[in-house]
Amino acid sequence: MEIASPIATSDARAPAPSIASVPSGNPHFALLGGVEAITRLVERFYLHMDTLPEAAAIRAMHPANLGPVKEVLVRFLSEWMGGPPRYSTERGHPRLRQRHLPFPIGVAERDAWMLCMRLALQDIVSDAALAHQLENAFFKTADFIRNDKDHHHEHHR
Repeated sequence: MEIASPIATSDARAPAPSIASVPSGNPHFALLGGVEAITRLVERFYLHMDTLPEAAAIRAMHPANLGPVKEVLVRFLSEWMGGPPRYSTERGHPRLRQRHLPFPIGVAERDAWMLCMRLALQDIVSDAALAHQLENAFFKTADFIRNDKDHHHEHHR
């Protein structure tokens, strides 16, 4: 059984992976289209962060040169979605909350980040079910990273 390609391309669709070819565990890496699709997702994400007024506060938390940040996010998302473990091999455990503690992240910052990612998903992922799954997973992670005084992370006490 073939799965419809989740990647919207300008002129041709990449061949869709079959269910049998998707590795066990997290299948999103293969279903999305691998590192090339994740790279496009990251590019669109940061384009939205650079251009949306709602994202100005979170853009200010990033360096002027986004090149290195983009590379790290591509590696992280690739591994997080079930791809090769390049992020953890190079940087160790993600420790997302710890790495983001220097930045004030509350509901507004989470929502601005999610706006950029939601738009990037809309730009890149044509499979609505896959986009919905990824959006839900991104929201859980973005909410977990919050470090405002009203977010207690009860499940980690």
